Amino acid sequence: MGEGRPVILLHGLFSSAHVNWVKFGTAAQLAAAGFECLMPDLRAHGASAAPHDPAAYPPDVLVRDLEAMIRHYGLTDYDLVGFSLGSRTSARAVIAGARPRRLVLGGMGLEGLAGWLRRQAFFGEVLDKFGTIRPGERGYPAQQFLKTMGTDPAAARLLLGTMDDTDPAALAAITMPTLVLCGDQDNDNGSADRLAEVLPDARLAVIPGTHMSSVTEPAMGAELVSFLTA
Repeated sequence: MGEGRPVILLHGLFSSAHVNWVKFGTAAQLAAAGFECLMPDLRAHGASAAPHDPAAYPPDVLVRDLEAMIRHYGLTDYDLVGFSLGSRTSARAVIAGARPRRLVLGGMGLEGLAGWLRRQAFFGEVLDKFGTIRPGERGYPAQQFLKTMGTDPAAARLLLGTMDDTDPAALAAITMPTLVLCGDQDNDNGSADRLAEVLPDARLAVIPGTHMSSVTEPAMGAELVSFLTA
């Protein structure tokens, strides 16, 4: 979508590019500001393939997919924006050597990177009990979101196994200007304040919303445009 400076937008866990970036107008705001929005559906999400072969899920496969996309388009001067799982993928890609001009880590706190295995265990439990969790029980909202999105539980379970914790010391490799962008009621991935503090060149922006609702806010696109055009 759009023409101009390329910006890669990576969506959140169990979501899709359409839901995170298109449906609520965020990509349209970026396109109107002169950006070309590259919005893949991550492996096992949205319209992307969701294979059941474990060989299709090597460690950090989403980082490998992002690296392959950057090579495919020959990108050398681009910006990178993630939300939740997209932020984890973006941060780990930069640590592995990706070099966007500017980076945005949305819906992410320090514990969502350095303490991911706890979150992974929660989502693994939801997937293992998929279809049997009743209203009011732990994991019910996540189960219902999975159903709404048409997520393949078996593929999602394999994908979860590709992800690992990120050593906080490794975050020193994220040296480009970085925006930590989080809803004012979003603590799902830990402290956004702490994440902004440990990154070498980061600032924090807070918009209205929870982890689920912040992507629906016009403020999401407005903050992205402001940071990426500064």
